[in-house]
Amino acid sequence: MGQVPVLVTGGAGYIGSHAVLALKDAGWPVVVIDNLTTGFRFAIPDGVPLYEGDIEDGALLARIFAEQKIGAVMHFAGSIIVPESVENPLKYYHNNTAKSRALIAAAVEAGVKHFIFSSTAATYGIPEVSPVTEDSPKSPINPYGMSKLMTETMLADTARAHPLNYCALRYFNVAGADPEARTGQSTAGATHLIKVAVEAALGKRSHVGVFGTDFDTPDGTGVRDYIHVSDLAAAHVLALEALIAEPDRSLTMNCGYGQGFSVLQVLDAVDRVTNLKIERKLEGRRAGDPDSLISDNRRIKATLPWVPRYADLDVIVSHALAWERKLGEIRGDG
Repeated sequence: MGQVPVLVTGGAGYIGSHAVLALKDAGWPVVVIDNLTTGFRFAIPDGVPLYEGDIEDGALLARIFAEQKIGAVMHFAGSIIVPESVENPLKYYHNNTAKSRALIAAAVEAGVKHFIFSSTAATYGIPEVSPVTEDSPKSPINPYGMSKLMTETMLADTARAHPLNYCALRYFNVAGADPEARTGQSTAGATHLIKVAVEAALGKRSHVGVFGTDFDTPDGTGVRDYIHVSDLAAAHVLALEALIAEPDRSLTMNCGYGQGFSVLQVLDAVDRVTNLKIERKLEGRRAGDPDSLISDNRRIKATLPWVPRYADLDVIVSHALAWERKLGEIRGDG
């Protein structure tokens, strides 16, 4: 199979930088575009071209597609904080929907044949049934989820009208870091539970808030499906191979392990891995948090030869912790 050059948007960010490593490790030529508003130059490996700019810059995209002979796009660039999307919806429809439209248009114009999109389980809203299948109703309850669903719809319509196929991967709760600590989650003020918990374990936060203890779950706290970011990145590379192998087929698949852990179980794992006891503050529920959100991952396992390597909560936590320590060294605060 020909390994075409791949443009990774947001490749200096958390998930994007892991996809860059997965592509590079597998021998794919890879190029990054990132405006570095939430990404970090240090996350991009040596030898990978970085174009510092925005995905709505059509002239820049045309130049990248031509100069690098891009054959596929992996699109991670966007805004991801759910509460912010409620407070500032137009930012999300601009960054996640309008800019994606500009990127898709530029890809079509340049004759790019394959497009992989970083979508989200937020497209399901509050599902009536968990585990959630790809055919479950799509009823986003916030602008973040809707902005992503609108992009999925644009891709489906574009694929019907142009010689482009796509894969939309709906992520569940992404966590952990590269096992070799080459990259990880570096964003200040992140809201992801495992990131917050390892920051607390290292003294960067005073406590971890537990939002809601009255959910319909075994211990009363919300249950989520946590997927290691490197397993997620590996799924992107396999999805790209699948798109190239069958150019008339597009795909939409959940990315998760099909297993859930409660907030308290995650915090217990952090205590276990660090041999510490981080302070927990019990607080009220946040609006829109479902009791349980677990993926039905049968489709991705049936479609791709995807075998997760890091489907262990303690491993996810230990990799996140190792990266948090390294990040302190990079920034000189630890």
